[in-house]
Amino acid sequence: MTSGDSATSKGAATALDRAVEHLLSLQQPEGWWKGELETNVTMEAEDLLMRAFLCLMDDDVVAPTAAWIRSRQSDTGSWATFFGGPGDLSTTVEAYAALRLAGDPRDAAHMRRAREVILGAGGVEKARVFTRLWLALFGVCSWEDVPALPPEIIYLPRWFPFNVYDWACWARQTLVPLTVIAAHRPRRDLGFGLDELCTGREVRGSGDASTWSRAFERLDRVLHVYERSPLQPLRRRAIARCVDWILQRQEADGGWGGIQPPWVYSIMALTAAGYRADHPVVKAALDGLEGFAVREGGFRRLEACQSPVWDTALAVIALSDAELPEPHPALERAGAFLLREEVRVAGDWAVRRPGVPAAGWAFEHANDNYPDIDDTAEVIMALRRFDTRERSKLRAAARRGVEWVLALQCRDGGWGAFDADNTRELVTKLPFCDFGEVIDPPSADVTAHIVEMLAGEGRVAAPSVRRALDWLEAAQEPDGSWFGRWGANYVYGTGAVVPAAVAAGVPPSDPRIRRAVAWLEAHQNRDGGWGEDMRSYTDPDHWSGRGTSTASQTAWALLALLSAEPEGRPSVRRGIDFLVRTQTVEGTWEEPEHTGTGFPGDFSINYHLYRLVFPIQALGRYVHGHHPRWGVSGASVRRRGASDDARAPA
Repeated sequence: MTSGDSATSKGAATALDRAVEHLLSLQQPEGWWKGELETNVTMEAEDLLMRAFLCLMDDDVVAPTAAWIRSRQSDTGSWATFFGGPGDLSTTVEAYAALRLAGDPRDAAHMRRAREVILGAGGVEKARVFTRLWLALFGVCSWEDVPALPPEIIYLPRWFPFNVYDWACWARQTLVPLTVIAAHRPRRDLGFGLDELCTGREVRGSGDASTWSRAFERLDRVLHVYERSPLQPLRRRAIARCVDWILQRQEADGGWGGIQPPWVYSIMALTAAGYRADHPVVKAALDGLEGFAVREGGFRRLEACQSPVWDTALAVIALSDAELPEPHPALERAGAFLLREEVRVAGDWAVRRPGVPAAGWAFEHANDNYPDIDDTAEVIMALRRFDTRERSKLRAAARRGVEWVLALQCRDGGWGAFDADNTRELVTKLPFCDFGEVIDPPSADVTAHIVEMLAGEGRVAAPSVRRALDWLEAAQEPDGSWFGRWGANYVYGTGAVVPAAVAAGVPPSDPRIRRAVAWLEAHQNRDGGWGEDMRSYTDPDHWSGRGTSTASQTAWALLALLSAEPEGRPSVRRGIDFLVRTQTVEGTWEEPEHTGTGFPGDFSINYHLYRLVFPIQALGRYVHGHHPRWGVSGASVRRRGASDDARAPA
């Protein structure tokens, strides 16, 4: 060992101890961890617009929320969707409208700057569909300029294109309430106009010149004609059925899917359908949504979602990598929490997988309708690391989760996040779909987490794993990286696939692994860290693997390098030195950048716990030499003919 390596190891051990101490201090008494999930000001702007729609404006909410929105405005006058990003037209329109609601005069300097940005980008006529829909609620835009959303779609059979189950779970939960809102076309008075944001130009389609997109734009015109005079008996039944669909999916915390968009739109849909704000269903929803509010420093901001199950699983894995002594009270509490959070009721996923026993874990405290395949994989990996009094119960839950995950493998061998075979791309061509992902196809990061989990379960020889490895091989980019669906971006995807492939028996000398290692090392920053800007989703040629170094992205790269070749690589030492050098005195890392992904290119997330749990994993594996390789060689995987029924010892 060189003197540099020795100094790095000592520094890493000290940094690891401090980080572990800090992580332990953040655990809640009930056993869970949860970092803030920070997004952009559309959360706060839409919250104020919803409250105006419901006539529930309260200065105790409005003033600190408006203060937060103002604090996030850039010097150019715009608002961005991620830290350091360019201004976004739709986000700026919504922020401007919300500040007008809060009483900001249109001739204030910050409002003039915002207005100049909006008009320079084409005005509200160029804003996305969701923004125009919000403005239609207040008469700023015409409902004729919003794509038709007939509630009769609820009657389309599951085999027919565009049925609600063709949409990803987050999209279908948003679509159904929006059809109710669009059917009623409610209008509220803002008390002021927003004509200053309009150019007077015609609202045009997406600009997609594909045959299907043009056909759907023509269909949209036909549906708008129908909307003017729908078949009233059918329309009334369709609305009632949509309302029932919404009510059946309300969760124990009052929300829908644990995420802001369907939560907000469901509240407004029920209100449009005649439910008063003091109705128990609506009141529970409003009270639950307030639980997403973060109040500090005179500001009020909203999380788009909350991630206690995900964060707890990652924290347990991190503490295990750090060799926290067991049994440990923190792990005892975490294990009990994860056991309580197991989902044992069938949700929408059962539409495509009927008869499969319910199991798995969701992202949030209350989301039984939509357990998450990715979360379930991480929870199972966490459960297998416990040495607690509840060990037998934890392992039984893990076995149930494994069977559920295997049942949701897609036909092509990969895994999506929530559903099996949610891949009908025709849905994406609809005029409504100009923002965010609306289907849930397999992704490299989710598939890799499943492979790593199954390797830990002793199933590397199973056909399901071989098919998944084939899928990952086909998904590798020409430059050696993998695309990251749920984290930014190629660093995240590559950081997930390499450890999984090695754990499943792909030797580190395999050309696919060597190309991935070469890509990571070629994209290491001069300061020793790794970073990737969110613009890599829309401009990969310039931003793939490039950006300001962050603790979480550096850790992802290190986890890949440590699994592929742990000993002696200068890139590993430089990455570890970066983490040691940039750690705060509290034991964590500063990370204002968004490194998590909701919708690639459209909606970005700063998971506040990522900056801690992933560096602990990387430091722990470096200090303690944990480089899990549970599998057998790639050649052996292909020679063995074991079935999915093969079992590891309990």
